[in-house]
Amino acid sequence: METHKVQIIQTVLILLVYIIVYYINKNVVNTSLKQTHIQRGRRKMIVKTIQLLSSTTVLVLLASVWGVKQGDIAVFAGTILAAIGIALFAQWSLLSNITSSVLLFFNHPMRIGDRIKVLDKDFPHEGMIADLTYFFVHIRTDEGEIVTIPNSLIFQKSIVVVQNEEV
Repeated sequence: METHKVQIIQTVLILLVYIIVYYINKNVVNTSLKQTHIQRGRRKMIVKTIQLLSSTTVLVLLASVWGVKQGDIAVFAGTILAAIGIALFAQWSLLSNITSSVLLFFNHPMRIGDRIKVLDKDFPHEGMIADLTYFFVHIRTDEGEIVTIPNSLIFQKSIVVVQNEEV
């Protein structure tokens, strides 16, 4: 019974530290990124990525507090890394969309707020990029509809950036 009390206390401490670090990271990263004049959409994606990494760290810490062996954690991490590696080659999987989101973030000329045309013979779309998420690009059409296109398809279709919205 005593070990469970210690584990509960450690869990509460880890969660409190996580919450404090979460808000500090969010404020520090946003403040420093605003000074570098990075677009709002890119700042949002960087904050999400840092939050994902810190959440993963907390999960690993909590697993170790509750007795999960290091070998089991290593197997889990290896599985995740293998899945991400497969995502680089699997064109239609959800993991390929996550990988594509990273590539879109760093290497594609379109940004949140840009007006684009998707040059597709069967399903042409035109509108403003409302959001870039880990899985989809959200395009707001002139009619007010939100069209979602999987990130992996953005690499397969020709995209015309009609208008760039400045920072």
